[in-house]
Amino acid sequence: MVLLGSTGSIGVNSLIVAKKLGIDVEVLVCGNNIALLNEQIKEHNPKVVVVANQDDVQKVDHPNVHYGQEAILDVIADAQSELVVNALVGFLGLRPTLKALECGKKIALANKESLVTAGAFIDTSKIQPIDSEHFGLWYLSQDRPINKMTITASGGAFRDWVIEDIHNATLEDTQKHPNWSMGQKITIDSATMVNKMFELLEARWLFGKGNYDAIIETKSLIHALIDYKDGSTTAHFAHASMQLPIAYALDQKFNGEVLEHVDLLEVGSLEFRKITPERYPVWEIKEDLLKNPELGVVVNAANEAAIEKFIAKEIGFMDISKNIIKAYEHFRVKPKTIEDVFALDKEVREFILLEK
Repeated sequence: MVLLGSTGSIGVNSLIVAKKLGIDVEVLVCGNNIALLNEQIKEHNPKVVVVANQDDVQKVDHPNVHYGQEAILDVIADAQSELVVNALVGFLGLRPTLKALECGKKIALANKESLVTAGAFIDTSKIQPIDSEHFGLWYLSQDRPINKMTITASGGAFRDWVIEDIHNATLEDTQKHPNWSMGQKITIDSATMVNKMFELLEARWLFGKGNYDAIIETKSLIHALIDYKDGSTTAHFAHASMQLPIAYALDQKFNGEVLEHVDLLEVGSLEFRKITPERYPVWEIKEDLLKNPELGVVVNAANEAAIEKFIAKEIGFMDISKNIIKAYEHFRVKPKTIEDVFALDKEVREFILLEK
């Protein structure tokens, strides 16, 4: 397989699962964590390695090292592997997804932004999502009329805060996720609930038009629920481990054991909460966005640009959502081509840079 984003959480777990399944790793692509990359090279012996920056090439313990975004596209095209695992973070993961599809490869997709920004131009039949929520929906889907698909959220770092206090939240505060440790950006997205809105958009592109929603389940043991038209509901329970969806993404016929079962007696009880715009202002545009999913590129670009400003202490935490909503209300023309997606992304980022 070709693994994009090998040193992140998804990448690390993908290598663990690949080793269990006996899948060879042809290409490793990573950003700046060269120390971990060198450990991965030693264990998995890839043929090609790509890093983000030219300055890091000499630090990599491998004879065939490339750098930069164009190199990622080149190794995808040149690789003999039919499977590409895209675990890159952010909009930069879109071009590799498009390249893999162009080359006729199967994609195990953890890069949310690919479908969020360009779902209208992506053949989802070639994609298996690496995401607990979408895996849960896929796992539960049966040949039976569906009324509603629901995914769950943890609630993020501020789910228990007094709402007035959230306005003064710092970057450090956003990283205190109640259930687990993730990367900086996705943890911020969890706190704003942008991450869950993105997952709803992904579900829309993966499963087609329908009724989609999200609720908070504080223990992160239920990942998805499906309401059937007959009045029954099924829920997907599993301990929070990305190795389960990764295993099925790498091999859909997988039938081995990955996790211990959830012991409901030990769990005792579950708590569900409604996602409200008062605590998560970006939720105001959720319904309209699901009706206009092509505008996901606007939300993503505004979010990435606003997060950069928040990290730089140019805006407050709640201003991230305000910036997203402003951009969403301003840019209403849907992209007609994939080129429009990239042009709109650039335009929205420039718009956010001028906002306060």
